[in-house]
Amino acid sequence: MTILGLNAYHADSAACLIVDGKVVAAAEEERFRRIKHWAGLPTNAIDYCLHEGRLRWSDVDHIAINRQPSVNNWRRLHFVLTHRPHPKLIAQKIKNIRSAASIQTALEQKYGVELKATVHHVEHHLAHLASAFFVSGFEEAACRFRC
Repeated sequence: MTILGLNAYHADSAACLIVDGKVVAAAEEERFRRIKHWAGLPTNAIDYCLHEGRLRWSDVDHIAINRQPSVNNWRRLHFVLTHRPHPKLIAQKIKNIRSAASIQTALEQKYGVELKATVHHVEHHLAHLASAFFVSGFEEAACRFRC
């Protein structure tokens, strides 16, 4: 099974390629663009991972993005109401959430392919846990995180 994991449209955008439970390649986009904490679609990191794995898009079974747009909406609303962030910041966050929600379309347009891979939107903190557990080699594990 081949999984392309993405941190996209969020600070420190990155890609990671996992083949049969083993990390084959991983890279942060800032290494290619030379912009600290770059946020967006990590196209250079994706290209690097696929090249290192000697794979094409047709070889990718699953794409996981660490954004689940519908999660934490009440928490987000509470933050906006209590902290009153700058309207430009709010607009940027909304744009990023929409971009993450349409990641399949963005990838298909950028690379000129029709993705066969299943796209999974994973809640951000759960993605942290999964990135540690699924490549650990263990069948079971106790994982703990705190927000």
